[in-house]
Amino acid sequence: MRNVMSNEHIRRIERIESLKREKNAIILAHNYGRAEVRAVADAVGGSSRLTEAASETSADMIIVCGVDFMAEMAVVLNPDKKVISPVRNAVCPLARQLSRNDLDMAKKENPGAEVLLYMNSLADTIAMADCVCTAANALPIARTMGGDLPLLFGPDHNVSYYIRKGAKKEIITIPDSGFCPVHHKISLVDLIHAREMHPATQVVAHPECRPEVQDHTDYIGSTGGIVRFCKESDGTEFLVAADVGLSDMLRDEAPDKTFYPVSEATICARMKMPTLAKVEEALVTEKFQVTVPKEIADAARIPIGRMLELS
Repeated sequence: MRNVMSNEHIRRIERIESLKREKNAIILAHNYGRAEVRAVADAVGGSSRLTEAASETSADMIIVCGVDFMAEMAVVLNPDKKVISPVRNAVCPLARQLSRNDLDMAKKENPGAEVLLYMNSLADTIAMADCVCTAANALPIARTMGGDLPLLFGPDHNVSYYIRKGAKKEIITIPDSGFCPVHHKISLVDLIHAREMHPATQVVAHPECRPEVQDHTDYIGSTGGIVRFCKESDGTEFLVAADVGLSDMLRDEAPDKTFYPVSEATICARMKMPTLAKVEEALVTEKFQVTVPKEIADAARIPIGRMLELS
């Protein structure tokens, strides 16, 4: 049975590669996605890497194996291409926590203040921003913005803390309680317990984690940054405060080192929704196409373009 499954897996990969050539399609996959999907992707990374890949592609079709804001970003950057999500309702809860009304009110209350939005936002709010950022480029971009006025930033309160501390900027966070429910789940108690279990480890964390977790790390940064740090570090054991999928990916990237997730419960189920079978089906049926209204896409392209320039 194992050989049959293995052979079917190989045949599916071959069909996917054939369909990609036939339809001039590429696959973008987030680091938190399934390993089988990352293996057939043309670009794998965090939001920053996927944005760069979407901005540079000459493909006619883009299959986005991630959540909704990532697919919208690909549409904004490629208005004449077909963008497909292999699954319906791969909703990022964080992206839904900032509304246009909230952002509009904050802008009126802080005239002249620039708006920097986390990429984990929907296109209709990004359209109201001056610039966007990812965990990978948040600090250098924030340092270039704002002048003497505070920056308006949303929707993640924990990333806001990361920027405030790292870029030494005054930040007004919109909303004041937005967070990623996956990373926010990791508590300082979890981290202390994990360090007691593995005292020789270095701690790496994503900036969507709580401030008290961020303050007890050896390195904090994007998924790509965490991978680089762990590969280049002299350390051999690491506690990873992020989606457990990143620990799995790190084991592949640095097989001579040991990685422990701070919490086994830290899983973004939505990132895991695309499977190899669903990717193949998406290439065959060209469902589910993602669209963004032209006026929103045109407006959102400006702050995304500014991010790419500043990066």
